[in-house]
Amino acid sequence: MVSYFSEDIKFDFKGRRENNAWLKAVAESEVKRLGDINIIFCSDNYILDVNQRYLGHDYFTDIITFDYCEGDVLSGDLFISIDTVKENAGFYKADSFLNELHRVMVHGVLHLIGYDDHTPQEQKVMREKENYYLDFRAKMFPVK
Repeated sequence: MVSYFSEDIKFDFKGRRENNAWLKAVAESEVKRLGDINIIFCSDNYILDVNQRYLGHDYFTDIITFDYCEGDVLSGDLFISIDTVKENAGFYKADSFLNELHRVMVHGVLHLIGYDDHTPQEQKVMREKENYYLDFRAKMFPVK
């Protein structure tokens, strides 16, 4: 089950049902099952505090993923900075803020699946997977 929360900001994410179906399909495509995934929308300052407090990193980021997976069941917390996602949508010339938000969400789920992005090769694979699943989403829910 995917649950949505906001910390330190007001953000109402629309399309939860579609998003849940998409993330479930992503998991199944990777031969995994969705467990409990919490998506926590927050501000830059909130995610910086999480990054400093729990990871010892002193920088802003768009997402922090805490992995609680067991076996093939995906569970975890995805902290997503709405501030940084908005900024990155413009910087990376994303189709829209929502498309960049979906990219960040699937990025977190891909981490739970076991993909990493520390090396250039891992980053390439991660980006290919993100693009694949964004296209998959577009086919699941075509714009009318």
